[in-house]
This record gives sequence, structure tokens and C-alpha cells, in this order.
Amino acid sequence: MSDEQIVALLTEIRDLQRQNVENCKLAMERQQESIELQKQNAAFVQKMVGVRKKLIIMTVGSIGIVAFLLVAVSPGLFRMMR
Repeated sequence: MSDEQIVALLTEIRDLQRQNVENCKLAMERQQESIELQKQNAAFVQKMVGVRKKLIIMTVGSIGIVAFLLVAVSPGLFRMMR
């Protein structure tokens, strides 16, 4: 191989390595963005789970109170019906 061919080959290798470094930087930036989005989504899901838990607790509590009131009031209703 001539010196010119070696220089051309080394130049091409250098350019490819530079491009590879740029691609790696871009990939790392996008990976970081993806991680941030995942964190945001996880926080949103946790918030929604908390809201659903509260709604379930309130619903079950309300049903319990209504059931208790029905049981507490029903003997008086039966006496009135007789």
C-alpha cells in the first residue's frame, strides 16, 4: 500500500470514529430523555393509583355506613309496619 492509501484509510477510520462518538452522544441523550419520561410516567401512575385507592376506600366506607344505617333503622321500620 502506498502512503497516500494509508493516509486515506486512516482518515476514513478517524472520520468513522468521530461519527461513532457523535452517534453515541445522541443515543445517550435520547436514553436520558427516555429515562426522564419513564420517571414522569411512573409518578403519574403512582398518583392515579393513590386516587383510585382513595375512591375505593370512600366507596367501601359509604357502603358500610349505609349498611349500618339500614341495619340500625330496620327494626324500627318493621315495628311501624306491624
